[in-house]
Amino acid sequence: MRDELEARDFATRVVVPDTRSALSAQQVRDAGFDRVDRVPWDDLVAACLGSDVVVSALAGPSTHRLSLAVADALAGGVGPGPVLVSGWVGIIIEKITAGYLDRSGTDVVAVNSTDDLAHFRRTGETLGIPTDNLVLSGLPFLSAAPRPPRSGAVSTVLYADQPTVPAPAAERAYVYRRLVEHARRHPGREVLLKPRHRPGEDTFHRMSHAPEDLLPPGDLPANFRIDHTPVPELLERVDLLVTMSSTACLEAIDRGTRVALVLDLGVHERHGNHVFLDSGLLRTFDQIDADDLGTPSDAFLHSWFGDRDRPAPAAIADRVEQLLASGCRPSRDVWESAYFRSATRTTAEVADSAQHDEHPGNPRWMTRAWARRVDTHGTVRGTLAYGATLLLPPAVVVPARRITSRRG
Repeated sequence: MRDELEARDFATRVVVPDTRSALSAQQVRDAGFDRVDRVPWDDLVAACLGSDVVVSALAGPSTHRLSLAVADALAGGVGPGPVLVSGWVGIIIEKITAGYLDRSGTDVVAVNSTDDLAHFRRTGETLGIPTDNLVLSGLPFLSAAPRPPRSGAVSTVLYADQPTVPAPAAERAYVYRRLVEHARRHPGREVLLKPRHRPGEDTFHRMSHAPEDLLPPGDLPANFRIDHTPVPELLERVDLLVTMSSTACLEAIDRGTRVALVLDLGVHERHGNHVFLDSGLLRTFDQIDADDLGTPSDAFLHSWFGDRDRPAPAAIADRVEQLLASGCRPSRDVWESAYFRSATRTTAEVADSAQHDEHPGNPRWMTRAWARRVDTHGTVRGTLAYGATLLLPPAVVVPARRITSRRG
C-alpha cells in the first residue's frame, strides 16, 4: 500500500505504537522499510488526524481502538477527517466475525475473498451495520489469474512452516519427522523446511518450538535441509508446497505450484485447515509420499482469485481517491449505528472496570500487563520486568523468561 500510494504522489510515513515490538530490526528491513517511527499512542492518533489517508496494519483490536479515537476527535464535526483503511494480511483462520467488527469502523475494509465478503455482508446486515465500506480487493500478493498448474515429476518439495500451527511440540515433531521420512523415501528430491522466521526472532504469533529443537536425532538425509530464503523466491523453483494452513499455499497456487495441505492431525480450527475443506487439497502424508495430490476446486479458486481485474493495492487506492474526491466517509454511518455506539460504550466501561477490579491498588492509567507484573513481583521488580518487555528485543526477553520460569 505504501508503494502504491507513493506511486500516486502521496507522501507516506510509517508509524507504530511505542510498545514492545515482536519484529526485529532486520525483519523490518526485510519487509522493505528503512524507517519506522515509534510514537506514543496519543501522538499516533494526532498523526492520523493530520493525514489524508491512514492505512492501519495493526491487529483488529488496535484498529478498533484507533477508529474510536479518530471518531471521538472528529465528533465536533471538524472536516471529514482522514480516509481510514484496514484489512487482513493473510487467510483468516480464526475470529472472522470479531475481526470484521473490529475493522468495521474504517472507511475501506479490504476483503480477501468472495466467501469473506459474503460473511461480512451477512454480519453487517444482521447487526444493522452499513457495509458500503467493504471492498473486494483480494490479497495484495496474488494475481487475478493464477498460472496453469505445473506437470511432470516432483523434484523440489517445500514445507512452509507456521509459528503456532501445530502448537504442541509432539505434533510439530511428527510433521518434521514425516518430512524427513519423505526425503528418505525420495532421495532424488530436494526437501526444504522453511521456518516462518529465524531462531531468536518473533512474528505477531510467537513460535514456541523451533524446527532445530524438534527434528529427529541422528543424521538427516543429505536431500533435506532448513532454508530461510523467503517463500516467494523459493516458489520459483518448487514443484510441491506442503503446509498445514499457511497463506503460502495461495502464493503457490498463483505460481502454478502444486499444493498439499497436511491432514494427518485432523481438521480443526486450531490448525486453521478447516477453511480449506472445499479446496480439494487436503492430503495425508501417506498420500503425499505416494504423489496422490489434489487440484484446487473451481469454487476455491473463484473465492480467492475471482471477481477482480487489478492488483489489490490498486483497487484499494482507487477507492481511497474516490472518497477523498467526494468527501464521503462510509465510517460515519457505521459509527452512528446502534450496534457500534452500544458496543463501543460498553467495551470502554467494561475495560475500565476490569482494570480497577483486577488490580484495585494500582492507578487506572497503569496498563493491565504492567499491573499484573506489579501484583506478582512488587512495584520495583514488576515495573522493571514490564519495562524489559518494552525495551528489549524478543531474542533477549524470551530466553530470560524461560530461564526464570525453570528456576521458579
